[in-house]
Amino acid sequence: MKALTGFAFALSLTLLMPAHAQERGRGREEEHGNRVGGGYIPPRGPQAGRENRQQQQSAPSREQQIPQRDRQAHEREGNNQRGFRDMEGHPNAPHVHSDGEWVGHENYPRDDRRFHLDHPYEHGRFTLGFGPSHVFHLQGGNRERFWFNGAYFQVAPFDFAYVEDWLWNSDPIVMYDDPEHPGWYLAYNARTGTYVHVLYLG
Repeated sequence: MKALTGFAFALSLTLLMPAHAQERGRGREEEHGNRVGGGYIPPRGPQAGRENRQQQQSAPSREQQIPQRDRQAHEREGNNQRGFRDMEGHPNAPHVHSDGEWVGHENYPRDDRRFHLDHPYEHGRFTLGFGPSHVFHLQGGNRERFWFNGAYFQVAPFDFAYVEDWLWNSDPIVMYDDPEHPGWYLAYNARTGTYVHVLYLG
């Protein structure tokens, strides 16, 4: 009977330890403002130009924080398609930390030709609201054309890979203006903590 009780105690410790370690890790992540997704909504969009570049230069190197197994993939992807996984457990997609840091926005420089539009805002401007006080829910579509509240958008083709896990009929989306690329908007998914560049279709 003692052996059975000891076994049950050891089994319960074995089951509880991973959960405790996970909670302890989550506490450190939240303490440093590095949690991603889970309903967090950034108070504002990314900073433009000089201010954004100064923030990047003063930040510690992310290469040291990327796990070795991910660092090789990160390096193979090259300059224009650099990886976005800045910490273990974070998505390899543009994302926002719970301290408001927009990870990956610097990977899309102002002079990137992929953003050139002959007619910016060709279908008008999105006017339903920006930022945390305007949370919309996707109502259908896919990466080529999605909508909510009668507004239609298209994900930039170079960002298609970053919406594979989006739920097109329910995810909470918050819109931000893209300060670097006229005619483009940033659609932030509060569930996943990721964002992509989108065009307003009207």
